Amino acid sequence: MRNDMKALVKTKPEPGLWMEHRAVPEIGPDDVLIRIRKTGICGTDIHIWNWDDWAARTVPLGLVTGHEFAGEIVEIGRNVDGLTIGQRCSGEGHLIGKQSRQSRAGKFHLDPATRGIGVNEQGAFAEYLKLPAFNVVPLPDEIDDEIGAILDPLGNAVHTALSFDLVGEDVLITGAGPIGIMAAAVARHVGARHIVITDVNQDRLDLAAQVTDVVPVNVAKQDLRDVEGVLKMKEGFDVGMEMSGNQAALDQMVENMVMGGRIAMLGIPPGKSPVDWSRIVFKAITIKGVYGREIFETWYKMIAMLENGLDIRKVITHRFPVDEFREGFEIMRSGKSGKVVLDWT
Repeated sequence: MRNDMKALVKTKPEPGLWMEHRAVPEIGPDDVLIRIRKTGICGTDIHIWNWDDWAARTVPLGLVTGHEFAGEIVEIGRNVDGLTIGQRCSGEGHLIGKQSRQSRAGKFHLDPATRGIGVNEQGAFAEYLKLPAFNVVPLPDEIDDEIGAILDPLGNAVHTALSFDLVGEDVLITGAGPIGIMAAAVARHVGARHIVITDVNQDRLDLAAQVTDVVPVNVAKQDLRDVEGVLKMKEGFDVGMEMSGNQAALDQMVENMVMGGRIAMLGIPPGKSPVDWSRIVFKAITIKGVYGREIFETWYKMIAMLENGLDIRKVITHRFPVDEFREGFEIMRSGKSGKVVLDWT
């Protein structure tokens, strides 16, 4: 195996990523080396590309970025059991600590010492990735590499969607980005009744309708109350999934929930946002903050659903060879795409 590789690196404190040649990572006794085949571009990667305030505070210069991937294992550390050379895999990009109460109790996704590949540690936008064997998720034959490369964001959608019982429930999703659309597909798969997804980006609402059976609503043109009337809903939505990070969307969601409604909140409003807590209290609304995936329960559930008919392939709208990564980032930044996948083969 050669000792150098292509990698997309954040080398300058300005917008962009740069292709460099880096040494292939050396693995430790508890790691594996993965040859990357496909990677997905994430909203987090766009923040890093744009070099916004969050990225400038968080991401060290010289970092290999990227955290959505699929590939195959090409080297195994001496302490690693249960994995084999040539095995296809994806992986959990959150690297956890082992000392916190949450981690020692098996609640790995709540470990406060978590560090992210492609954000704090060297990432997957490269021909090879070093990953702790603990984080490896083997891929069954039924899940190909491009779906394997978007399991990370699908996991966010699954974690959010399965936060509350959806069977027979009316669901409101605010934000028709790829994760919101995938959450709608999950809600349909597990038996929700009416599923409404809102946005002001018509391209993404149109994509949502292509991916799954959902009612797309452009709230710049339609009144959500009118939509509820058409659906013969009398009291509002039972479950909300806030995916937009937009305060107006959250306010609209609260306004349209039933008494005792439940909201799973994945979107992150910028800075401090004013909240009318009286509406939340008097409507007895439960709000759950969602971060990442439950390690590894979410992975088991989403792989099982994919094997059992969950189809989210149409959320991938663009595919580029990695040498055309700039085009991939530009289409993702434009807001006129779903998921964008880069091919490293």
